[in-house]
Amino acid sequence: MPSIEIDDDTDRYLSFAAEIAGLSKGQIVAKLVVDARSRLRAPLPERGDREEPKAVRVYADYAGHRTYASFVPGPGRMEITSGPLAGQVFKTPSQAARAIVGHHKPEVSPHRNGWSFFLIEDSNVPLQSLRHR
Repeated sequence: MPSIEIDDDTDRYLSFAAEIAGLSKGQIVAKLVVDARSRLRAPLPERGDREEPKAVRVYADYAGHRTYASFVPGPGRMEITSGPLAGQVFKTPSQAARAIVGHHKPEVSPHRNGWSFFLIEDSNVPLQSLRHR
């Protein structure tokens, strides 16, 4: 049977709670976990069932060049999938946008908001539309 290590104060709290509720200390811990988990927006996936969110195909038109990329919500990873920067991975859409601008027009300030720079391929709306879903 699995066990956990707890300090003396926590053991006293668990004993007190178990006595009041008429449960064992293990049942108290299990109840706390179930209660905390039910407050989550979505249930936690079982171990091994965790899937990375599906990638969203996006593109950016800049300086007469169209660059395609794959954006993964959640971690926010952006991978360039076409053109001279293909295969490069960036932590944010803005980093990817700066790389595209810097590549095509190095004399221009590369600072761009990647959320508005990239458009979703299927709908032609800015990537920004996915930001707060």
